[in-house]
Amino acid sequence: MAKRRVLSGFGTRPLVALGLKRQPSKDLYHFLLTAPWRNLVLGLLLVYLTANALFALGYLATGDGIENARPGNFWDAFFFSVQTLATIGYGKMAPRTLGANALVTIEALLGLVSLALVTGLVFAKFSRPTARVLFSEVAVVTRFDGVPSLLFRMANARANQIVEAHLRVTIVRTEVTAEGEEIGRLHDLKLRRDHSPFFSLTWTAIHPITPDSPLHGATSESLRKSATDVVVSLTGYDASLAQTIHARHAYGPEQVLWNARFRDVFVDLPDGQPAIDYGLLHETFPDTGAAE
Repeated sequence: MAKRRVLSGFGTRPLVALGLKRQPSKDLYHFLLTAPWRNLVLGLLLVYLTANALFALGYLATGDGIENARPGNFWDAFFFSVQTLATIGYGKMAPRTLGANALVTIEALLGLVSLALVTGLVFAKFSRPTARVLFSEVAVVTRFDGVPSLLFRMANARANQIVEAHLRVTIVRTEVTAEGEEIGRLHDLKLRRDHSPFFSLTWTAIHPITPDSPLHGATSESLRKSATDVVVSLTGYDASLAQTIHARHAYGPEQVLWNARFRDVFVDLPDGQPAIDYGLLHETFPDTGAAE
């Protein structure tokens, strides 16, 4: 039976991949680097406890090989293993047989290597450049400057500037070739502005649905039938981190609202001071004057 593996896919729907040969040893670093912090910490803790438990059983198998430890006591052997793995050496317990000394040699080497690996992994994960870009939960199709347009919004959730920000929008949909085969095709959407010298607050992306647009003549029903996804990719240079960052988002057919408009995120406080309300980033209202 073919092995199943769930992939993130290109758009909003996950894919199931069959027939892929798993190679955990080659993908382990990538898996750990991309795993959530909670899963990584729990995984490291489990490996740490398991390793010490195995070494403790090894010390018990050597007989009375640990000086000042109670013979046959698992917890004395376990905590002696903890001290050895971390190269602590309190001086209370010490190996006194050849077998125990051999295990100490192996465990000390394993402790040094594992400390170097975990330090490198944690540093690489901690130092990865990330973008905290908020995307509106939905995209809308309405008229903008008299032209039917697809709009969605983004906001920079950090108090910094993303300079030389570039935005690319692509739709992925199912189409039928002249031979009658169904394939997934990608079409780039032209934006009124696809780059910005700096991105610090909000950005409304606008794609005019003109006759040359891949979305010309589309309806909410046609988007669902063709399983159309709107995929957004944002790249830029974080001035604070001095590194290139990127963010990605996708809108499925059910996340594209027709004949709707976004609410203004800029408001005035009671004292008259202007402010931006990020809680309104996703808010929309019906636009009865727009046509689908």
